[in-house]
Amino acid sequence: MLRRGQDRMRRMIPGGVSGGRGVLIIVAIVAAIWLSTGIFRVQPEEQGVVLRFGEYVRDVGSGLHYHLPSPIESVFTPAVTRINRIDVGFRSGNDVTGSARVNDVPEESLMLTGDENIIDIDFTVLWRISNARDYLFNIRNPEETVKVVAESAMREIIARTDIQPALTEARQEIEQQTRQLLQETLDNYGDGAGIEVTDIQLQRVDPPSPVVDAFNDVLRARQDQQRLRNEAEAYRNDIIPRARGDAERLVQEATAYREQVISRADGDAQRFLSILASYAISPDVTAQRLYLETLEEVFAGVQKVLIDGEAEGSQGVVPYLPLGELNRRPALTGDQ
Repeated sequence: MLRRGQDRMRRMIPGGVSGGRGVLIIVAIVAAIWLSTGIFRVQPEEQGVVLRFGEYVRDVGSGLHYHLPSPIESVFTPAVTRINRIDVGFRSGNDVTGSARVNDVPEESLMLTGDENIIDIDFTVLWRISNARDYLFNIRNPEETVKVVAESAMREIIARTDIQPALTEARQEIEQQTRQLLQETLDNYGDGAGIEVTDIQLQRVDPPSPVVDAFNDVLRARQDQQRLRNEAEAYRNDIIPRARGDAERLVQEATAYREQVISRADGDAQRFLSILASYAISPDVTAQRLYLETLEEVFAGVQKVLIDGEAEGSQGVVPYLPLGELNRRPALTGDQ
């Protein structure tokens, strides 16, 4: 076997060279192959981290690079632009028929609220690598770390929140506070975990399954209460301005009537004083004028008949002039 191996080696070496020179050629070929193993490529979405005997040396960007062959240097190329997803409280997958299915994980999703109620929360953490060096060397098992810290942060935020706001209007606030607390915790790990939390998404926020019907009844009752309150406020907003408008109108009418009565009284007083002054100057003339003005006022709306006393009984003619009927007759045209 050794002889056959030597014969095969001689045939591979140019010119049939043997001995020490052949060994050097073989060593050179092996060294060239070993040195070529240091060539590596970094993809656009990755960042290269070069280690020398396990110690960090440098970062490299995308493209073709070279490092000293193993075991002297090695390289890691984590994807720094990819958005990673971690589900907390549930697991999504497919059943035996291939249909999508979501499995609840109660030990992760059941949490205690600030008013000592239990709530079932499923949420998703979206994150990416912001610093490849810190990501590789500052934390162990990064994905599990992000999951555990996210669950802890969500439990802390829910412990400050009552169950009713958590089920209704406080969802966005819970997401923001949880993301902020999760990011602060990861940044405090050593010199930083090298992870950026891009978003927290609440997938499901419900009461525990055994009491979900009762909670739904309470929620519907609160919705009815809010609806009735809105209707009452709308009625109040309609009736109060109307009542204020009517009150203002009555005040203005009363003010106008007051001004009218006062003005009329002032006018009557001035007229009486003027008549009194005229009466003091000429009593007979003033008395006659007052008498005629009074008759004019009294007989203004009365049907009047004029009778000539001098013509009474003369030649059988009745001295009667029906002025009221003459005034009520339509005016005659020239042809009539």
